[in-house]
Parts: sequence; structure tokens; C-alpha cells
Amino acid sequence: MTELYGGYPSGMGRSIDRYHRQKLLPGWGEPVQRRLAGSAALVVGAGALGSSSSEILVRAGVGRVAIADRDLVELTNLQRQTLYSEADVGKPKAEAAASRLRAINSDVVVESVSEDIRGERALELAESADVIVDGTDNFETRYVLNDAAAARGIPLIYGGAIGTVGTVLPVVPSVGPCLRCVSAELPVVTDTCDTAGVLGAATAIVGARQASLALQLLAGMPVAPRIESIDALTGDSTILDASGLRDPACACCVERRFDFLSIGGEVATVLCGRNSVQLSPPARRSVDASRVAEALRPHGDFAAEGGLLRGRFAAEIGETGDPIGLFVFGDGRAIVSGTNDPARARAVYARYVGG
Repeated sequence: MTELYGGYPSGMGRSIDRYHRQKLLPGWGEPVQRRLAGSAALVVGAGALGSSSSEILVRAGVGRVAIADRDLVELTNLQRQTLYSEADVGKPKAEAAASRLRAINSDVVVESVSEDIRGERALELAESADVIVDGTDNFETRYVLNDAAAARGIPLIYGGAIGTVGTVLPVVPSVGPCLRCVSAELPVVTDTCDTAGVLGAATAIVGARQASLALQLLAGMPVAPRIESIDALTGDSTILDASGLRDPACACCVERRFDFLSIGGEVATVLCGRNSVQLSPPARRSVDASRVAEALRPHGDFAAEGGLLRGRFAAEIGETGDPIGLFVFGDGRAIVSGTNDPARARAVYARYVGG
């Protein structure tokens, strides 16, 4: 929780009127605004969803916002990742995002975490948060966050968007299902934003909805366990009551076995003398090499043979100036060549193959 001075974080008293329109909302008012000022949010993933949600949280006056990401800003991010400008290309996302957020509201304590969030680190960051907002691009990290949230007894706001459709699910302890109730094993991802594309409006809608749910929870308001999906292009939406999806035998939220914290997601091994990183998933997963190869052809020279995927990217360049290569086995294990950086290897795999 943020340290308070007379009910507000240091410096907040001089500018409380900035929240006047928000305080006019029914049931909001001064007490809720003070509660937000004493709250802390952890946003993991500073991409499209994290950009939208963190900006709304900061503008709303949440006292402390930590934003974490392992990647760098790229030109293709600017289509939907609203915290960045062309001047930020090549900078660490978390640092660029935090700089922009501080400029928006100097009353909020904004922390940047330029790390690949795994196991114990996720648990450590969750310890000082009142809510976690999921802005990630892979299910390994989402399940790490799910375990961390369950272990700390705090809500997690899941969000995802691909193509024109976005989905949101609030994971509230003892109220509805956690992610492992919905799917005990890591879901098989068939497309990513880099293979199927994504509409910026879809990510903006999801990020805004995630922020709205986070604000309600931080304000002490009830949130129903619902899976909400919306097509940003057509406006079609569906809402599913998720309360019945809670698994009474869930390994995570019922039996409190936090497997993804102990194994920390996939294991990354730097291959000595090969300028490559091997990624081994925590559990066997099926990868359709032919489908992935077809999706990756616009991004480089890729082919599938005997259930294996191999190829090189045209625009992904490693630290030595060589193209990044990708070799994926049928069980999900992969070798990313052209880099010795595990975080970069994970980012490439998640971006193009799925997590």
C-alpha cells in the first residue's frame, strides 16, 4: 500500500480537484477517491492492453502503479500501444511507459520493472499490490500471475485480444473461477497478434474494461465473475456467467498448489557457443508446425517438415546483427538462434508461436 499523508499520497492534496468529475459518480465521492489513493496496482505487460489500462488507472488517481515488461518498443507497436511515440522505439517498454505515466499524473507513484516476470519474482511483486492487471501476450506468464494472485489472495484481471475480438475475465478470490479452473492445462494457442493481426480499437476496449474492473475492486465495489467478449468491428458482444466454472478440486485456488510459481514457466537454457536459447515448456504441448509455418511466411523464410518448424525472420535481428532463427519441435520445445538473451527468446516465441 502507498504511504499516506493525511489520507493522500504525498503531494496529492494540492491537486485533488483533478478528480472532480470522477467524484461526482454515484457511490464514488471523496471516500472512494481516498481509497484509490491508498491502493496499488500491478500491471504486467506494457503493450496494447497495459498501455490502456495503466493510463486509466493513473489518471483515476490510484496511488501506486507498477508496470512490468520484458520487451523493447518497436515501430509496429505504435498502431495500438498508446503510451509510446516514435521517439520511444528501441527503449525498454516498462521504462518508456513509466516515464509517460509520470508525466500524466505526478501525484501517482509509478514504478517500472524491466524484467521477465517469473516464479518468485511474480510473488514478490504481487505482495505489495491490491490488484494485478494482465496485459501479457502468453499463457505461461498468465498462469504465473494467476498462481501469484491466488497465493496472495488478490484479484487478477485477465484480458486478451486478437483480430477484432477482445475478452475480459475478473479472477476474484473465492468469488469465481481462476484461470486454472477454466483450463487446468496451458491452452493451445492457434494464433497471435503477429500472425493473425489485431485491431487497435479491440485492445483499447479490453484495456479500458480491465481498468474499470480494477477500479471497482480497488474502490471496494463488488464484481461479478463474467467472461465478457466484444467484437470491436461489429459491436457484437457476449457475456457468460462464469460462477459455475469454479472447479471445487482446482489445484490452484482450492488445493493451493502453485505449480507455475515453483517451475517459473518454461525453462530457458543458453546453448554454449551457439548464440541460441532453448525454451522448454513446463508441460508438453502440441504445436501444429504446418499451421505455424504458414502464419509465419509473411515474416520470413519458414517451412514445416516431419512435424518440425524451422526458419529465419526477415526483420527480427539479434545482438550480433544476424537474423533471428526459430526451430520448434512438436512438443512445444524451441530453439531461438541469433540471441543469447532468454527474455528476447521468450518474447520472440510468444509473439510468433503463442504462449
